[in-house]
Amino acid sequence: MGNRATIVLDKSEVDEIEEETGFTPSQIARLYNRFTALDKSGSGSLSRADFLRIPELAINPLGDRIVHSFFKGCPDDQVNFRQFIKVLSIFRPARRNHDPVKNTWQNKLKFAFQMYDLDEDNKVSVDEILTVLQMMVGVNIPDDQARLINLTGISTPSFSQDRNV
Repeated sequence: MGNRATIVLDKSEVDEIEEETGFTPSQIARLYNRFTALDKSGSGSLSRADFLRIPELAINPLGDRIVHSFFKGCPDDQVNFRQFIKVLSIFRPARRNHDPVKNTWQNKLKFAFQMYDLDEDNKVSVDEILTVLQMMVGVNIPDDQARLINLTGISTPSFSQDRNV
């Protein structure tokens, strides 16, 4: 409505998205409607600010990390609908024989790993785990207690010699 950019998905594009993500055409339509509702500028893309207007992300202690995952590989800091729905497909339940490549347990684990890999060096250090733990519990426990939980809750064999996972 008004000055909104109207981008309509055609059947071939819906078919491609269905193949890539495993979402049904009706799910794709609902997600497209949600995407366009979030696109306040009507540009056909979402900014970080658009994501942070989602109440569940705004209050989630890992909200910034989740939002960051949508922007990996987006140099212009904008996410189009195809990028948006591909990231969302990671959250779909994995089914053994019918899921596309994107929705594998390996990709789900990689996504979870990236939530902890704060410096994006493909390693998770004890300090990164502590930082994420502190994000999740906030000010509910003191830093020294969080460090103790972190150090006692992680078994030494999980770490390499340089204290990285």
